Amino acid sequence: MTRLKERIKSLIGAAGPIPVSEYMALCLFDPEEGYYTTREPFGAAGDFITAPEISQMFGELVAVWLYQAWQGAGRPLPATFAEIGPGRGTLMKDMLRTWSRLDPALVAGASFAMIENSPRLTEIQKQTLAGHNVALGWHQTLDALPPQPLFIVGNELFDAVPIRQFVYVGAGWRERVVGLDGADELHFFAGAGSVDPALLPPAAADAPQGAIVEVAPARSALMAQIAERIAGQGAAGLFIDYGHLQPGIGDTFQALRRHEREDVLANPGEADLTAHVDFAALADIARAHGLDVQLSTQGEFLLGMGLLERAGMLGADADAETRQVISDAVERLAGPDAMGELFKVMKVLPKAKGG
Repeated sequence: MTRLKERIKSLIGAAGPIPVSEYMALCLFDPEEGYYTTREPFGAAGDFITAPEISQMFGELVAVWLYQAWQGAGRPLPATFAEIGPGRGTLMKDMLRTWSRLDPALVAGASFAMIENSPRLTEIQKQTLAGHNVALGWHQTLDALPPQPLFIVGNELFDAVPIRQFVYVGAGWRERVVGLDGADELHFFAGAGSVDPALLPPAAADAPQGAIVEVAPARSALMAQIAERIAGQGAAGLFIDYGHLQPGIGDTFQALRRHEREDVLANPGEADLTAHVDFAALADIARAHGLDVQLSTQGEFLLGMGLLERAGMLGADADAETRQVISDAVERLAGPDAMGELFKVMKVLPKAKGG
């Protein structure tokens, strides 16, 4: 049993069951035993591989999109180019290399920011980005950034923000909680808390007994904070995650450990806990701030940004083995049976003048 599991069981034993959101937050962000505060989860040796780790092409194309957004905003300087939830720093490393090639004046005149809560991941990011001669700073919150145009990317950011779950029992919805069963093991129960039906997706009206719906107020709050910055400073945001473009019902709470799925209650603190992102809800928040939002699949985005052309350039003078690696990366990033359909992209931009 993990030490965090023992603590959670003691907490529940003393104070009663805890909501899914609190359980997820403890597992991921507990200062002493949390998943993101105690380990390096990324890459082949970790628990999952993110798109920047698959190929440099991902970061290059994201960099081009942010660069085009900066150009469309009138090339403002000073400006901040930021990544929120930056993992190992691989995406920022690829973006900085791309921007240096595209426009050295941008790299010299802009500031670059990493928004990261985990001290351990901050140290890893600093190692990844060592040697880059740019104005690069680390911050724990968006509020710490200077008041200037912000061009921000978040890759696999929102899936790790804790969610609340509600289960349909009897004639209403009750908050799903984690408690202790008769064998003193962690178990899901329907708690006493309810939810305003207005917050639920339309499909909830016809839900069967035992159906689960997910709402994510913490994600909404983070999106609102980002949207406020973009709307106020004249900038842009790009957010990439796995999830759905239309709201629905269902349990997407999952645990990933050593690249395999496992029971979300099995190993608190030792597995990555995530849930699918409701992009429709995030888009509504951005639009409420007067912003323009465009949604697509990751495959559509990358192919539209020139993934195949970039792959052809990288493979032009390469040997057969390298060309196969590049081809495999294209399939993983954009293929409909890999990340291309499951992962979605949300572009957030100021509304066009007169639009």
